[in-house]
Amino acid sequence: MLSLPPKSRVRVAVTAPDPISREGVISQLRRHPEVELCEDAGSAAVALLVEDALDETALTRLRRTVRSEGARVVLVVGTIREHELLDVIESGAGAIVWRREATAHRLVQAVLTAAEGGGDLPSDLLGRLISQVGRLHRGDADRPGTFLGLTPREVDVVRLVAEGLDTSEIAAKLSYSERTVKGVMHGVTTRLHLRNRSHAVAYALREGYI
Repeated sequence: MLSLPPKSRVRVAVTAPDPISREGVISQLRRHPEVELCEDAGSAAVALLVEDALDETALTRLRRTVRSEGARVVLVVGTIREHELLDVIESGAGAIVWRREATAHRLVQAVLTAAEGGGDLPSDLLGRLISQVGRLHRGDADRPGTFLGLTPREVDVVRLVAEGLDTSEIAAKLSYSERTVKGVMHGVTTRLHLRNRSHAVAYALREGYI
């Protein structure tokens, strides 16, 4: 293979839940001259995050990488549940690769697409995303929905906030951890540029969610 000039290479930082997964991804990327590996996501053009499954910790890591470190994200994940898909997209993941399909060629393709600001989703996820967005845009008569509106989980939390429950009470009622409740509210206020919980309740009332 011919080496590309340094300016043409994409700086990539790899984060994984265990050293074996991280070294496996790095070894695949290292063979490709289009990629320059670096340790710090803050200095990378693309952050490649490897996750087994998504939980609040993984979503928080994803949001922090996008917002604080400014990198475009390629998410390599084992499974994504239906209700998590929009959370992942709205959090800023430009490309998603199934772990079972994470060959060197597939990873490099996703990295280059993300670096250019494009989107790269597996075909089965793309179909699910189109269906979800279609449902949200159609909305229900009693609860209109938009892509940048509230997800069902967010509606549940904001409705209980409107009823005057505090974080611990909401967590107990919905069988969530308090950290999850705080994460949901932080996601709502940040994504929709709302000032606080009261502003979030006002938004939900005005838009017909509650």
